[in-house]
Amino acid sequence: MLTHPTSEKLADLGLAGMAKALDEQRRTPAVEALSFEERLGLLVDREAAERDTRRLATRLKFASLRQNACVEDLDLRTPRGLDRAVLAHLVDGAWIGRAENLLVTGATGLGKSWIACALGHKACRDGRSVLYHRVPRLFEQLAIARGDGRYARLLKTIARVDLLVLDDWGLATLTAGERRDLLEILDDRHGRKSTLVTSQLPVDAWHAVIGDPTLADAILDRLVHNAHRLELRGDSMRKRAAPAVTLDPETRA
Repeated sequence: MLTHPTSEKLADLGLAGMAKALDEQRRTPAVEALSFEERLGLLVDREAAERDTRRLATRLKFASLRQNACVEDLDLRTPRGLDRAVLAHLVDGAWIGRAENLLVTGATGLGKSWIACALGHKACRDGRSVLYHRVPRLFEQLAIARGDGRYARLLKTIARVDLLVLDDWGLATLTAGERRDLLEILDDRHGRKSTLVTSQLPVDAWHAVIGDPTLADAILDRLVHNAHRLELRGDSMRKRAAPAVTLDPETRA
């Protein structure tokens, strides 16, 4: 049997993983000791692994996570209120399957965005669809989409993802249009999909940031009542990471 034409046919059929594995088997004499079924199994396993890798790359590209973070690199030594048991529960991702939300709050520099991106990355690895947005930029995109006719399509895309990450929530009081946009997004997702929100403000201050009391009640009802909370505290990790500067004795203040 001519192996090289077979490899080309496998590639033409979209079985690139099997084609690569077949070429590798040709260059590995020890493989000849395996049975036909064992060699075929290796080819199929390679194809499955290649497809999983491509699907993950596609999910990560769509997610557009702000930081290249993964849960295995989470720093649990720095004191900032991260409980191992709670974190393990969040990393497990079952809360996403139950369409529950997660609110991550704390002062600037505590790694809220990093944690959100790490959980988003883990969700992608688990086969879930994820989409990251900084809240100010999202409102800008929605305003532009409303003007060029893409508004409904953008809302539909946001509604369908398994995990929506809304980063930097509460930097400014919402306008009337932003309040309506946020209510539309959360209403579409309520009870169906999960939303992760990061904010420097405590949850108790969110009502005032939304502005309109009636819409604030409606928005927070859809966001907060079934949400897990991760409240970070402590000193800024950026300050901890900054190198110490030694001043000359004559210039030290």
